[in-house]
Amino acid sequence: MIKTLLASVREYKKPALLSFSAIVGEVIIECLIPFITASLITKIQNNVEMGELIKIGLLLVLMAFVSLGCGALAGHASAKASAGFAKNLRTDMFDRIQRFSFENIDRFSSASLVTRMTTDVGNAQMSFMMIIRVAVRAPLMFVFAVVMASIMGGKLALTFVVVIPVLLAGLIIVTRKAMPAFHRVFKKYDKLNESVEENVRAMRVVKGFAREDYEKQKFGKAAEDIRADFTKAERIVAFNNPLMQACLYFNMVFVLFIGSKLVITASGVEVGHLSAMLTYGFQVLMSLMMLSMIYVILTISLESMRRITEVLKEEPTLKNPEKPITQLANGSIDFEDVSFKYSKTADNFALSGVNLHIASGMTVGLIGGTGSSKSTLVQLIPRLYDVTEGVIRVGGNDVRDYDIESLRDAVAMVLQKNQLFSGKIKDNLRWGNENATDEELVEACKLAQAHEFITAFPDGYDTYIEQGGTNVSGGQKQRLCIARALLKKPKILILDDSTSAVDTRTDALIRMGFKRYIPDTTKIIIAQRIASVEDADLIVIMDNGRVVSQGTHEELLKSSPIYREIYEEQTTGRDENE
Repeated sequence: MIKTLLASVREYKKPALLSFSAIVGEVIIECLIPFITASLITKIQNNVEMGELIKIGLLLVLMAFVSLGCGALAGHASAKASAGFAKNLRTDMFDRIQRFSFENIDRFSSASLVTRMTTDVGNAQMSFMMIIRVAVRAPLMFVFAVVMASIMGGKLALTFVVVIPVLLAGLIIVTRKAMPAFHRVFKKYDKLNESVEENVRAMRVVKGFAREDYEKQKFGKAAEDIRADFTKAERIVAFNNPLMQACLYFNMVFVLFIGSKLVITASGVEVGHLSAMLTYGFQVLMSLMMLSMIYVILTISLESMRRITEVLKEEPTLKNPEKPITQLANGSIDFEDVSFKYSKTADNFALSGVNLHIASGMTVGLIGGTGSSKSTLVQLIPRLYDVTEGVIRVGGNDVRDYDIESLRDAVAMVLQKNQLFSGKIKDNLRWGNENATDEELVEACKLAQAHEFITAFPDGYDTYIEQGGTNVSGGQKQRLCIARALLKKPKILILDDSTSAVDTRTDALIRMGFKRYIPDTTKIIIAQRIASVEDADLIVIMDNGRVVSQGTHEELLKSSPIYREIYEEQTTGRDENE
């Protein structure tokens, strides 16, 4: 795990090493200052000449400034290194997610991925900065201070024999008691983010059903769970401070009481030694305190690091072959005994024994009830998933032999859930072809029956689309997505129920545009309305993950009871409305 995370440090190794070097210098100087100060006090006690005292004083001032410079340099370098580490970590996670297949993404919820890239990376950043700064400083300070105290204090150093074990034992007990609560918090963060995400996405539904109070209660419960665990953990960690103070005061009393006796009895201990011992005692105890806080923070962050590593180590289930094919000869599609299930451990297949031949340039309609796996079928064509059994050939080659990017670039999909991105309409359209001219944008939008409503906006094609396309209707969103797909001029165009929000006349005009604009493109249209596919070259009827019938409109009316029943229901309803 550590090796995986440290791979994201990369170009920020130098600032991290610089921080380490500066901290070593700072600690050495801080441990020498009490020694020099003790010498100064002893010389004052022995009435040494003022000139020598001034020299020692100036040396202390210089050491203080050097220590300050080392501290500032360490702070700047550690901040730069930790911020850069977090940037690289987020970039690496995002790059990895972009390479995930749908199967990989199904393992993580979107709320969990957001938490991992924000809260968890923030914790990892804080831990990294603590490691390269405080985690280096604290043990060095502890060792140097104990050594210097032993050299200067003699018997007075025995105070550490009592204080250090007591403080260590207390800190270990405190951190072990607090850790379970900190572990629980991170899982609850996912629930909190999920509540926010669902509420924002479904805002219209929430308001439409007047369920604001329910959503507030749900969010409040998630927030309260986090507060309760954090409060419990922080209440336990709060014992660190009084424990530290008790040990500090014990050390002070011991040094002053025993040290004073030794000074009075002229046992080789001077007043300067007492001053140094008090300072070293404070440094030792503060080092232990810092180590305990590092232990708490690292333990908290350990769960975050594990969750980040889980994403970074997730291997994409779809990979390019060693020598991929980069060009599609045409848009022909062949399903040969294709079966598919979403998970290897699933009991049932989503698709079973599908055999289908689609010639290049054909228009194919897919009809079937909800849950008949129509969308699943078309998602196998651009290799969003790999087949479990059988073979899918596009342009005469197995889809697994193609370069994934090349294959998907030749296939345009307008999904059931249309997605527009925040930005201008023209910027959204150019997702289909980033080099498309304004004339090409207009032509595609006219064919998709989108030009008219676009020009009705005050800013036309420069109209800003809000996040998720919330400022356009469902039908407008569908037509913009269709225009975006047309700009790609693909070899295969898949429309997954993507004209459900437009009227039948507009639907018919869009299909007429396909014939004129992309006559050589293979078109697969998933629809609930027979009117949307009745003029297709081939209509495929699906039920329970199987192809039950296929043929033209006229052939299916004669041979397929399911198709005939759907047709009669829809035409009867149409006649009654008329």
